[in-house]
Amino acid sequence: MPKKRKGQTRLLKSILHVYCEGEKTEPNYLNGYLDEFHSGNRTLKVIRIADTNKNTPKQLVEEAIKKKKSHDSGVNDQFWVVYDREATDKYSNELHSQSLTKARANKINVVLSNVCFEVWILLHFIPSVAPYRSCDDLLKSSKLKQKLKEKGILNYEKGDVAVYEAIAPGIAEARARAKKMNIRTLNDSIQGNDSPYLLNPYTNVHELLDAIDAFVVEQE
Repeated sequence: MPKKRKGQTRLLKSILHVYCEGEKTEPNYLNGYLDEFHSGNRTLKVIRIADTNKNTPKQLVEEAIKKKKSHDSGVNDQFWVVYDREATDKYSNELHSQSLTKARANKINVVLSNVCFEVWILLHFIPSVAPYRSCDDLLKSSKLKQKLKEKGILNYEKGDVAVYEAIAPGIAEARARAKKMNIRTLNDSIQGNDSPYLLNPYTNVHELLDAIDAFVVEQE
């Protein structure tokens, strides 16, 4: 076997790495999306959803930075972290500000849903501009549970693997509705309060889906 020449660098396959706050809900959705639209990723493995026990915005950002700086990451790798705003008594604005600032400084892409990932799921069914105080508030006050029941999900639980298949027909609508919702929320916000964790409702999950689509095509 030929010896590696001095100065020769190992070419690494470009990877899009995703770090999710939720252990099941977000990974199940993203894996469902990959299976439906990019089944070849099972072989290519260019989209990798990390198996991590980190679950706060700060921890996820730090985990992504650590991986980005490691010797087994390529210069063209992309890094995304996915987490929720959550209620303010759980995650303070200061914590979110620090996490977002650190992510941007290290070119880590942030996907944030305010108040939780379920606002993205809701958009698969209907437009929504209502703010919610917490995920429990959304599940209690919105039409999400009703819409899921119509699709056969009688008792919604986070991480239910059946959810993706039930809501998948509404992905295109969710993408369009999220863009419109975010614009309206931003227009209604106080000037200067344009950070995602201050915008309620807000979600940019569609940006990650767009990035996945483009990345897979580039690597084929």
